[in-house]
Amino acid sequence: MSPVTVRSYRPSDHSAGRRLWSELTNQHNRMYGVPDEDGGEGFEEYLTRLDLGGLWVADHADDGVIGMVGLVIRGRAGEVEPIVVTVSHRHKGVGRKLLRHVAAEARRRSMTALTISPESRNIDAIRSLHAAGYDMLSSVELTLDLNRSQPDAESESVELHELQFKA
Repeated sequence: MSPVTVRSYRPSDHSAGRRLWSELTNQHNRMYGVPDEDGGEGFEEYLTRLDLGGLWVADHADDGVIGMVGLVIRGRAGEVEPIVVTVSHRHKGVGRKLLRHVAAEARRRSMTALTISPESRNIDAIRSLHAAGYDMLSSVELTLDLNRSQPDAESESVELHELQFKA
């Protein structure tokens, strides 16, 4: 396996960052039954955020930029947004390396906590984040699906405070 290094985002990484953003957004869209229509346009807006504290990429020796992680400043805490690894390089430790890097940067800045908000239906991401140490549940967002006429008996569920929720 070729080495992967984590380094600061550079303007020359723009097309790779946009591709990764599109990949992440379209994956989320598929989870919720929304057509894949994102060409990475949201990446342009993300780069202009005034609260963006840093953006780093996973640079593969042969394949170039294969992952990305950002740090959004929330007072003395931070939010990890986004975290994405291209499909062909998932489950190889790249995401964990990016998460370690952003955590080290947050510690260097004397931040008090890092949060991350994975899609509730992305069970693989939740398991990976839990394994990486994100094990404190800090918020819950509930949704009433106004387009669903029948309950989906086959959807995965999550138990929280002895209540069942669709994932």
